[in-house]
Amino acid sequence: MSKKKQFEVLANETIADCLTRMENEGYRPVRRIEKPIFKEVLKNNQTEYQPVSRKIVFDALRIE
Repeated sequence: MSKKKQFEVLANETIADCLTRMENEGYRPVRRIEKPIFKEVLKNNQTEYQPVSRKIVFDALRIE
C-alpha cells in the first residue's frame, strides 16, 4: 500500500465524515488544501471570474 494518499471532501459529506473515512482506511491527515472553484461571468464585454465554491483536499500519511 502507498504511504501517501489524497482524500477529497465529497459533495455529500462533511469534513468530519472525510476525516473518519481517512481513519477507517488507516491514514492520518498531514495537510489541508483548499482550492477555489470559479465561474466565468460576462460583464460589459469583459470576462470576470467569480468564486462559487471550494474543493477541500487532505494529504494523508499511512498510520504505521
